[in-house]
Amino acid sequence: MVTKNQIKRIKSLHQKKYRKEYQMFIAEGLKVIHELLQSSFVLEHIYVTKEMDFGVPEHQLTVVSEEDLKKMSALTTTPNCLAVFHCLENQTVDFSDWVVALDDIRDPGNLGTIIRLCDWFGIRHILCSTETVDLYNPKVIQATMGSVSRVNLVYAELQAVLATVEAPVYGTFLGGDNIYEMKAVQPGVIVMGNEANGISAEIEQLVSRKITIPRFGNLQQTESLNVAMATSIVLSEFRRSVFNEQ
Repeated sequence: MVTKNQIKRIKSLHQKKYRKEYQMFIAEGLKVIHELLQSSFVLEHIYVTKEMDFGVPEHQLTVVSEEDLKKMSALTTTPNCLAVFHCLENQTVDFSDWVVALDDIRDPGNLGTIIRLCDWFGIRHILCSTETVDLYNPKVIQATMGSVSRVNLVYAELQAVLATVEAPVYGTFLGGDNIYEMKAVQPGVIVMGNEANGISAEIEQLVSRKITIPRFGNLQQTESLNVAMATSIVLSEFRRSVFNEQ
């Protein structure tokens, strides 16, 4: 049985200030929960609408009504299971290999997709500006489809950190070098900018090489790519470039 106060507390985790206060977040759906259970995230509790085997102690699993789970859920279509996990402690970024830096990404779906892309392309570290959407936003967690358990994401003052990085800093701009014409690229930091405004002027000053994804359409009227789409192309090309030189 779940109490009204428990439901209220879980629902409060939809908001960043309460996630920060309680240092907990929610994850929904079988795949995401299973992925997190196999990671370094620590489980608080799982709520299900029917008996399900998650391999956790009985005291951490509660069967609730569909109506109660719907009250806890942050999703439009409520799944049959929801879990509460503890947030991870702050970690550090390893700049010895590729790092993706996000300059003010605001859309939860974009951040979640970028995390999933980094997992696919073997990028283990993401550096985010403090203005970037919260990692533990329920929509971000859902969009990662479990990849959040394998990618280290750190929030910091992006300008201050990049100013100290010795590795090359690549930035995506409309007027940069054609990414398809680039030769082997040295591992470094790949900066992706805000959905509406791109990379900020302050961060642009720290970019050592500007790159662009050229348009091939006859009309050439599309202003820009979605940031998650652009990230997938950039990571694919950079990985291919490095692979071809091996």
